[in-house]
Amino acid sequence: MLQNIRDNSQGWIAKTIIGLIVVLMALTGFEAIFQAASHSQDAAKVNGETISQNELSQAVDMQRRQLMQQLGKDFDPALLDEKMLREAALKGLIDRKLLLEGAKDAKFAFSEAALDQVILQTPEFQVDGKFDANRFDQVIRQMGYGRLQFREMLAEEMLIGQLRTGLAGSSFVTDKQVEAFARLEKQTRDFASLTFKANPAAVKVSDEEVKAHYDQHAKEFMTPDQVVIDYIELKKSAFFDQVKVDPAELQALYEKEIANLAEQRHAAHILIDVNDKVSEAQAKAKIEEIQQRLAKGEDFAALAKEFSQDAGSAASGGDLGFAGPGAYDAEFEDALYKLNKDQVSPPVRSEFGYHLIKLLGVEAPQVPTFASLKDKLTRELKTQQVEQRFVEVTKQLEDSAFEASDLAQPAQDLGLKVQTSAPFGREGGDGITANRQVVQAAFSEEVIDEGANSSAIELDPETVLVLRVKEHRKPEQLPLEAVAQRISEHLAKEKATAELKAKADKLIAGLRDGSIAAGAGHDGQTWKVQEAVSRGQEGIDPVELQAVFRLAKPAGKDKPEYASAVLADGSLVVVQLRGVNEGAAATDEEKQQIRRYLASRAGQQDFAAYRKQLAATAEITRY
Repeated sequence: MLQNIRDNSQGWIAKTIIGLIVVLMALTGFEAIFQAASHSQDAAKVNGETISQNELSQAVDMQRRQLMQQLGKDFDPALLDEKMLREAALKGLIDRKLLLEGAKDAKFAFSEAALDQVILQTPEFQVDGKFDANRFDQVIRQMGYGRLQFREMLAEEMLIGQLRTGLAGSSFVTDKQVEAFARLEKQTRDFASLTFKANPAAVKVSDEEVKAHYDQHAKEFMTPDQVVIDYIELKKSAFFDQVKVDPAELQALYEKEIANLAEQRHAAHILIDVNDKVSEAQAKAKIEEIQQRLAKGEDFAALAKEFSQDAGSAASGGDLGFAGPGAYDAEFEDALYKLNKDQVSPPVRSEFGYHLIKLLGVEAPQVPTFASLKDKLTRELKTQQVEQRFVEVTKQLEDSAFEASDLAQPAQDLGLKVQTSAPFGREGGDGITANRQVVQAAFSEEVIDEGANSSAIELDPETVLVLRVKEHRKPEQLPLEAVAQRISEHLAKEKATAELKAKADKLIAGLRDGSIAAGAGHDGQTWKVQEAVSRGQEGIDPVELQAVFRLAKPAGKDKPEYASAVLADGSLVVVQLRGVNEGAAATDEEKQQIRRYLASRAGQQDFAAYRKQLAATAEITRY
């Protein structure tokens, strides 16, 4: 590769490039050249902190995926305005940088233990109510994060959350604001409505109109930006059959395993606590009294049930079951291992109080045979070798892919197979192309534009992948024939709604000036009367409700207010507001709910104002 560069530097391509550089320097100066080069990987800088192009691409991908999820599977990604998407994503990243600075300046902080607790208690990372490491890796992998990346992201979110809570939680509202809101919230309205259904099928749309719309909205009718990738996948599991285990090491590991085995001792005890209510002397006197009763032949289990203050074992006669070394604190364990079967210790002082300990039995360790542990120990030894081998080969793959002009040579060097994906867009696809890191790498500048192989991508702790773009299917104009029907239906709906709007405006004008009787039907429709309707009334289209509650209170019973609204299906509703009814006084509980809601809304406004102030005083450079 280096030799190719040297060879080409003597050719006409190199001379052309050098000539171009000379012209650029003459026009813009050396400083502009160096500045452009130094910021080629930067998207923006906020108070000296850099936002990389890589971060921006990641944020754009996430926004695109969220939009796709919100708008449903039928949404056409070609309709997304890529420039607007990037601008929105960059604004979000800049806001995030500013808020993190604000949180750090305000001295907000939290411990690593608090971060751990958030992860452990997140339901999405749990299986059967308990944290599951495999589930955690699976979820964050789908989000495109490794473990360290996810912790960093979560730490930032927690800092911003503390800042938001601190600002929003300081807002308050007055009693008058609560009462005014309650009056409006509990208000009901009496109205009537006429609904006119749109009939796009009856509307004629000419070929000329379809063509004109197609020409004016050309960007909306493009194929999606897609790629097909070649990739080679390195799996850790493939190395298990390649590594060998030394029999001597296997025998040594077995001997180490059985050396850790110890006898199990079956203990029972009687505990007298030493605490705020019972002094050291009192507890010692009590345990000695019990010791004397045992010496006279009384039953240990019966005395434990009567006197032991260990709630977990007293009911079962002080029985603690079998346990090995390390199960108890040092004083207790030392006394236990000095006893013979059925012997009772003298009083033993531990951090909990005074004990009498009885050894109920001893169970010798069960030493497994070498044959029974061989598979397990073999896998342990192999796992250590495989981990090391996987790291080495991953580095070899990355170096080989960096130096190669395609994936054939790296695949041959490592005995891997080059695989090819189905076409996918920036929203991702199926299988490995659903992984955000894969999508991000495939559409990165060096891979999609420069034709380079990607760096090694960790899909999960067991899998690494390198890819290159085999085919880039750039957005292309869809032919008119492919979208004519869709355009025609769209224009027909627009026309039908426009005709209804003109009819509604004429009707409302006549109702207002009295030339049309207020209660008369129109086009076969009669007024549908609704009384005492609330703002959240079920069974009424929200658009219709909004139109009703936007109207001013009628000046009198014979002077209704009118408005019209277009519904989602293109139909049009004319509303006639007849009266406004004041609601019942809010209860104390309702007032508290309203107060919390208004305070929360005010807090959000305060937080938005704070964010705006940060942006106004910051030094922000977009590249």
